[in-house]
Amino acid sequence: MTRFHTARRALKRGGLVAAANWPIVFIQASADALFKLVVAVPFVAGIVLVALIVGAEPGALLGLDVRDLAATILALLLARPLALTSFAAAMAVAVVGASVFIFLLKGGTVALLVRAERDAGAVEEPPLQFSVVATGAAFTVERFIEGARELFPRFLRLGFVLMAVYALSGLGLVMIAFGRDGADGWIVPIAATVLFVAWITGINLVYLLAQIVMASEGCGVGVALRRAAGFVRRVPGALATVCLAILGLVLLATFASLVAATALGLVGFVPFVGLAVLPLQLLALVLRSLVLQYISLASVGAYSALYRGHSSESAQPADSVAVRTARAEAG
Repeated sequence: MTRFHTARRALKRGGLVAAANWPIVFIQASADALFKLVVAVPFVAGIVLVALIVGAEPGALLGLDVRDLAATILALLLARPLALTSFAAAMAVAVVGASVFIFLLKGGTVALLVRAERDAGAVEEPPLQFSVVATGAAFTVERFIEGARELFPRFLRLGFVLMAVYALSGLGLVMIAFGRDGADGWIVPIAATVLFVAWITGINLVYLLAQIVMASEGCGVGVALRRAAGFVRRVPGALATVCLAILGLVLLATFASLVAATALGLVGFVPFVGLAVLPLQLLALVLRSLVLQYISLASVGAYSALYRGHSSESAQPADSVAVRTARAEAG
């Protein structure tokens, strides 16, 4: 079986398992929106703080571009260490607190999807039947809470490892991007940014695989990371195919949402019709969040199917040896 056929089967199985457990999509979308809201509160408070310090209008600051706004706030806060310390502490508390909440919900989500993928029938085999897809429906509130409670301590430790890697990687990127002078200094930051994106993508893949390993085998963080890295080394082709397909779907969904937002922005200039733009924009944001979360959950099911197939193939020779040994002893 070619890696493309294997990846296609895994993607189809993961998508159908995620669809069979559709309540998790709404749970994850709500958690993602809550995370962004919690992080946005201290950021907006920082804008108000800067406005109070320098006597500027908050509306004028909010009218700046995102990069100009961030640079302006950082420059003004650097000139006032006490305000900078307060702002950094507020952002750290918000990010860490919201991340802990995400880790808690992620445990229930991954546990349910791994269980659903394991117990589902051959949903990827045609013809597509509702009764067969329903075999992958494992969601209940009790199972979700149980999975979250069981995996939360390990997911929390793994999440802190991920945040540390993010911080060190971001610090390295800043040092490389802003630590060079000269006319050709822009080449290195661009190359560093490309490598940074590829590095973070790889880290996120290993992080997700480690979560799946912990949910599948009940092991600790260190063992899960080693087994996830070994899994990547053994089947890089199928994993890369699934990863590229998921990234392509995410880019396609993002592009479609941008086109929809642009079209709604043009409609907003039409008299009277523009009154309906705000509800439509909110609806578009909700649909975008649901679609992106569904793609993310489908990737969990796809990677889980690949890992389960790899584990069964790896265990088959050992089982054969054990059977032959037992037969020899019996003989």
